Amino acid sequence: MAVIHTSHVKLPVNGEGAYAFIAQPDDDARHPGVVLIQEWWGIEPHIRDLAQKLALEGFVVAVPDLFHGKIASEPNDAMRLMMATRKNVDRAINEIIGALNTVKNMDNVEPKKLGLMGFCFGGFLAYTAAAHYPDLGALVPFYGGGYDPKPEEVARVNAPVFAVYGSQDEGIPPEQRQKIEKLYKDAGKDFTVKVYDAGHAFLNPDHGMGNEAAAADAWPRAINFLKEHLK
Repeated sequence: MAVIHTSHVKLPVNGEGAYAFIAQPDDDARHPGVVLIQEWWGIEPHIRDLAQKLALEGFVVAVPDLFHGKIASEPNDAMRLMMATRKNVDRAINEIIGALNTVKNMDNVEPKKLGLMGFCFGGFLAYTAAAHYPDLGALVPFYGGGYDPKPEEVARVNAPVFAVYGSQDEGIPPEQRQKIEKLYKDAGKDFTVKVYDAGHAFLNPDHGMGNEAAAADAWPRAINFLKEHLK
């Protein structure tokens, strides 16, 4: 099995306090880069685990800590942290872009078009950040709620998209999914959507509506999508 190296790096944005968790293969080869964005819980063990799973698949991964060290264990606390971040979403986007630029500038990252992946609140942020970062190679939002883009925002997303949802996710009604898909396809974007018979955050066994069958299918599809578009 491959050896993974983890570390933390400061992000040169928003003054002090911005940093990212890094997971990467411990070798001298060059690898594609991915920025992974947390759920509303913060950088909890599940998110670190996903980053390390990506690294085992041969990616250099950065996870910007948008809550700056805070981790929620209860939904009310997670909601409070998420709402505080949404009130200053530009700050979060700056840190995501800072993480993208940090990975892009790493000597062992090739190609320089990166992947952007997010979960739950992070899915919303991945969609949003993609409209501000034209040099992406792939965008993978998992059950990104609260995303209601305008056509001009969709027009600025240049990367192919693999969007994942659960049909039983009460926070993301079918009409919202269908509107997003139509906007992207009307704009001529490369947009693939996969809807599973599952609830919200089905990839998270600790805090989500875990669905092993859906997770077992969705995760390899996401990995293959990244590998295909980040050659």
